[in-house]
Amino acid sequence: MTGLSTILIVVGLFLVGGIISFAKQDMPKSLIVLLSIGAAMCLAAGVLRLEVWN
Repeated sequence: MTGLSTILIVVGLFLVGGIISFAKQDMPKSLIVLLSIGAAMCLAAGVLRLEVWN
């Protein structure tokens, strides 16, 4: 696992925690959707950068 893929996965998980927190606080749905898109992109980029796929 490279450093960049680790960072992307950790940031994605951090954003997922933010989604859960914002949903509990009844924040606007557009903000939650935007945060979930960013989290999904970070997690997908981190997983795709893993050495397993080569």
